[in-house]
Amino acid sequence: MLLDKKRSREVEIPTASLADIAFLLLTFFLVTTSLDMDKGLQLTLPPRGDVRPIPRHNIAEVLINAAGEVALDGEEIRIQDIREVIRLRLAQNDRLIVSIKTDRETSYQHFMSVLDRVQMAFAGQPRISLAEPE
Repeated sequence: MLLDKKRSREVEIPTASLADIAFLLLTFFLVTTSLDMDKGLQLTLPPRGDVRPIPRHNIAEVLINAAGEVALDGEEIRIQDIREVIRLRLAQNDRLIVSIKTDRETSYQHFMSVLDRVQMAFAGQPRISLAEPE
């Protein structure tokens, strides 16, 4: 008895609609994916054009240089001490305004460290002024 040898057929995968399916998947993921954009710092700034002279004794000027050294009203201070010093000054003067100025080369980490400590001293009261570059 002779067995007929059957020709083996190669299995083919239809690729005609592969591009359409890939495009639909790409479109689906683009539509359903939400991108989380950074919103920046959440600070309450005064309205534009609302400029009033502020007495010098009501301003605490914090300067941060490129090396991360901090000065409060011209005197060098450790970053760890800012919160307590601002809190003491705030107890003496409830109208205290803190102005933070940085060098162009100051790292973001140093700035945020100082800003966080100043905000902790104010216990959430938005009274921080960010100065424009001179």
